[in-house]
Amino acid sequence: MTTEPARTGATAAPDRGPIDPDVDLRSPRQVRELARAPGAVLGAVAAGGAIGALARHGADVLVPHGPGGLPLSTLLVNVTGALLIGVLMVVVEARPGSRLMRPFLGTGVLGGYTTFSTHAVDAQQLLEAGRAGWALAYLAGTLLGALAAVALGVAAAEAVATAVRNRRGNR
Repeated sequence: MTTEPARTGATAAPDRGPIDPDVDLRSPRQVRELARAPGAVLGAVAAGGAIGALARHGADVLVPHGPGGLPLSTLLVNVTGALLIGVLMVVVEARPGSRLMRPFLGTGVLGGYTTFSTHAVDAQQLLEAGRAGWALAYLAGTLLGALAAVALGVAAAEAVATAVRNRRGNR
């Protein structure tokens, strides 16, 4: 029993809840794609992940912080990554024929770029440095900022897509 796909292509499995076809290798779409061209999908994810990780490292170099310091680069990376994920989901929905776009850009580049594991470590380091208030603010700020950024990314991309459709319709 599968429910209707959500806008992002996720479906629900009766025993596991929603699944993401980009990362859940048991999803019907991903099973078909991997069976058809496993090297292409895995290569796209790997190449994208390398690019995303390099971009994240660049942010850390540009906005460094020490243990117990305010991790602004991680906050910035996670919020901008969430914004880009929102935009990407709208773009992928509009261009379903681009079969490697989501694995390359979503799972690869943005998966390598965003870093919620570092987010947790940074919060722990703030706690260990006796900065519990900053740790809580950082945790909440990242979560709320990322959620707002995804919504903003989706809304902005949908507005642009609507404007483009309207412009084409007026010709």
